[in-house]
Amino acid sequence: MLVARATHDLIPPVALAFWRWAVTFLLLSPITLAVLWRHRDALRRDWLDLLVLGALGMGVCGAFVYIGADSTTATNIGLIYAASPILIVVFARLFYGESLSMRQGLGVAICLLGVLAIICKGDPRILLELRFVVGDLWITAAAIAWAVYSLLLRHRNSELPMIARFAAITAGGLIILLPFYIGEMAAGDLVTWNTTTIVTILFLALVPSCGAYLSYAKIQRTLGAGPTSLLMYLVPLYNGVLAFLLLGETLETYHLVGAAMVLPGIYLATRKA
Repeated sequence: MLVARATHDLIPPVALAFWRWAVTFLLLSPITLAVLWRHRDALRRDWLDLLVLGALGMGVCGAFVYIGADSTTATNIGLIYAASPILIVVFARLFYGESLSMRQGLGVAICLLGVLAIICKGDPRILLELRFVVGDLWITAAAIAWAVYSLLLRHRNSELPMIARFAAITAGGLIILLPFYIGEMAAGDLVTWNTTTIVTILFLALVPSCGAYLSYAKIQRTLGAGPTSLLMYLVPLYNGVLAFLLLGETLETYHLVGAAMVLPGIYLATRKA
């Protein structure tokens, strides 16, 4: 999110998503191509799952957020994305029978209140003054796509090792993104290639892509889709602290209030009974 805000005038949204994942795939290739070849029978069986996961996780969750951010506010983005973990918890319960105890439900509610405290900057009146625009529809689609991606990643079985499966999903996402990237270029929306652009794409490929996505998949295997989704409630906290450290934005009291609610909420919702 911070990188997109800092470089929106250099990299169009679909190009940012495409090159982020293209470089991610190149970084993963040396350690995954041989594994994928050994599991080519599983690739043939799972090809539709891989395309769907790639379209959701790399396409919709990538490009749609960048597109929506052009016309909506950070407050609206945070508010809409705050619904995504709740969707994951509810869908996991309805479709896959993942349990949700009263203690976990209380943790989810506390997390949500903490995030709302950050989004509305400690002033509930801000929520009453929100105005929704077309960009919010892009963000809503991305939030729903992340919920579905998380559930499918957890519950669609595959013989592929985790990191090899992630590389295959990335390739599926690139296949889906490519025609939209070509269309974006044909419309005259081109990348401004310079040192900043290259460093930005490398950073996105290494940290949010390889680092965050693989960590999320690993944690899901331990906690399940519902509890793991609550990690998304840490995003506004990290966003506020990093914006303070890297962009010179002010760290406000409401960030601390939100943290004082989100962190205990996650503990309640994820700790073992």
